[in-house]
Amino acid sequence: MQRMVLDADAAYLAVKARDARFDGRLFVGVTSTGVYCRPVCRVRVPRRENCRFFETRAQAEAAAFRPCLKCRPEIAPGLSAMDSSQQLAAVAARQIAHAVHAGEALALPALAARLGVSDRHLRRIFQAAHGVSPHAYLDTQRLLLAKQLLTDTALPVTEVALASGFSSLRRFNAAFAERYRLAPTGLRKARSAARTPSAPLRLAYRPPYDHEALLAFFAARQLGGVEAVDGLELRRTLGWTHEGKRLHGWIACRFMPARNEVHVQTAAALAPVLGAVLQAVRQALDLDAEPSRIDPVLATVPGPPRAGTRLPGAFDGFELAVRVILGQQVTVKAARTLTGRLVARFGTPVRTPWPELDRVFPDAPTLAAASAGAIGELGIVRQRVRALQALAAEVAAGRLALHRAAALDETLAALRALPGVGEWTAQLIAMRALAWPDAWPAADIGLMNALGTRDPRQVAACAEAWRPWRAYAVMKLWHLQESPL
Repeated sequence: MQRMVLDADAAYLAVKARDARFDGRLFVGVTSTGVYCRPVCRVRVPRRENCRFFETRAQAEAAAFRPCLKCRPEIAPGLSAMDSSQQLAAVAARQIAHAVHAGEALALPALAARLGVSDRHLRRIFQAAHGVSPHAYLDTQRLLLAKQLLTDTALPVTEVALASGFSSLRRFNAAFAERYRLAPTGLRKARSAARTPSAPLRLAYRPPYDHEALLAFFAARQLGGVEAVDGLELRRTLGWTHEGKRLHGWIACRFMPARNEVHVQTAAALAPVLGAVLQAVRQALDLDAEPSRIDPVLATVPGPPRAGTRLPGAFDGFELAVRVILGQQVTVKAARTLTGRLVARFGTPVRTPWPELDRVFPDAPTLAAASAGAIGELGIVRQRVRALQALAAEVAAGRLALHRAAALDETLAALRALPGVGEWTAQLIAMRALAWPDAWPAADIGLMNALGTRDPRQVAACAEAWRPWRAYAVMKLWHLQESPL
């Protein structure tokens, strides 16, 4: 996370202007109400002497402010990594957020050990980077997820408590009342009158956002039966493993440019994993990107200016990795054909509101257990079959995680160790599944064509000026080519 350098007077001007560039990077606590807001909140601007400014939601809550019910800080965009090395505190924050939204237990001493530092050292650097302790940050993540689920869904309060990482309803009620001075049932009643049964979940982003380029990217790669782009809406099927059981459903993500939001609808079957699904949407649509930091670096990338370039991520990291492997040394169209055959043969049937979406992408255990001959019959060459099954075996065994909270260096090393996975494949998986903003597939033909050279060393040299956002430069150059690999 990048510490924001902004004095109080400048922060107040951003609040007065309702400047969306600071959404998620600045929060204002109002001493006269005890509430903290996003800078885009539409309520009357508070008096300057009543304002306290915070860089994170956790800092505001540690100062005893509770989240605004109107602007809803829980839907604000998060912060992207400071640089390609991903500072330790930023990695810890992402792993905490991932664990909370995925419904996974997380012991902070175990997190410290995983990061190779002592528990005390983690607490010290985390406090310095984020302004609160790891425990306080964890509590804020849990409570804000609970607040969103209480506001945007009809899930029973008990299920909300469990989905937010609380071990009991009693502990959840006590924590919610202590922090927000409101009972969970009270919030549910206060918001239920304004909510319709079909109301979507809301996620915010910082403008500008080039949603046309991002949706065009997904449309060029959409799989029959799995996903479809229709205007401003991206729809797809989705499978998720929860407590040892595979859940199958669908999601629909509609851009609302006038509000700088994405509205998300999901199948009822995915209710137990809504927190994880929302995190996946954030990553897939790159809702946490900060254009004010990225766009100036991309100004020297060849091609006409495009404000708000986004990095298309992955709703499912394993699926993305499979699609990258099947895209090795072939065109986008050929990769779609091969992947479509794989889905038709091994995908799981599912019912959705759209007849053309009727299959869930096969999960890792399914492909790991399939015979090599059955996969090869689809026209997939032997080397790709070996790579797919090696990948599937590692993911199914839990030895390889493919999401943005995964450790970058270890994951890259594990990918490179797989048969048939070279540097191009590893970099693309890191770029889209791990959301690594500085990934750079130097041997990519599309990049070479855009930069006018077939020498990977020259391609890499050209990109030095675009660090730490080289992956965004890839997207801009691919868009320039109109048919990226």
